[in-house]
Amino acid sequence: MSAEQAQRRPARVALLIDCDNVSWQRAAAIIAEATTHGVLGVKRGYGDWGSSYLKGWRSVLPSLAIQPVQQIAYSYGKGATDIALVIDAMDLLYSGQVDTFCLVANDSDYTRLAMRLREAGTRVVGIGAKSASGAFSNACDRFTFLEVLAGADSVDEEQAMEEVAAAPPPGDAQPVLGLGAAEAGPSAGDVPELADMLESAVSARLEDDGWALLSNVGFQLVANHPAFDSRNYGYARLGLLMSAQPNIELREVQSAGGNKVVHVRLVGTG
Repeated sequence: MSAEQAQRRPARVALLIDCDNVSWQRAAAIIAEATTHGVLGVKRGYGDWGSSYLKGWRSVLPSLAIQPVQQIAYSYGKGATDIALVIDAMDLLYSGQVDTFCLVANDSDYTRLAMRLREAGTRVVGIGAKSASGAFSNACDRFTFLEVLAGADSVDEEQAMEEVAAAPPPGDAQPVLGLGAAEAGPSAGDVPELADMLESAVSARLEDDGWALLSNVGFQLVANHPAFDSRNYGYARLGLLMSAQPNIELREVQSAGGNKVVHVRLVGTG
């Protein structure tokens, strides 16, 4: 396969779930979120499947086509599941058949694994609870909270962060339509750290005309804060979150290809 063909094909994703510390009730939402990152070629769940603790997981594995990987806990608290998952991840890495690893876990034991996988050039997406280790979440390229998945109506509503990255030529700007604020979400004024996050990301992506492409701002936010997700703040899309901020202005511009792209800029910060 040529390099050009490799770039065109969807990313090959390996989904590895530490079932010992993730609820089975989130299983379907986890699968749905993982599919937004590419084609799921590997789906494995790790744990001691003879344990009554994993009864719920055993009930959903067949319908979701998740391969159970048995790891007997010979002694309490020794991290047998962690070790089995790490070994499999490294085997998959060396196979060269995986572009993105989706690690579903909560504890810091997976921090070094995430770092090692990224060092090898693969993308690492973490999924875990809001109580997950900060070291682990920051070691990932992207980290999504399970609580957000459980309450989301759709898993593909982050479309604003996947817009065409090519900046359009100057054109007639129009007010952005359909980007009104979501009712339940806070503004940056209510969450001071959010204001700093948004301003920093927009400033980093400003172009010569003083505007930044919304999708580029989204990429910058995730690069700065892997656990950033507009859904954490009650907004289905990044554009909705941005439009609710009093110090951020949005405009829609038609690109040379005829597509409409969204730009943002900071206002009233001087």
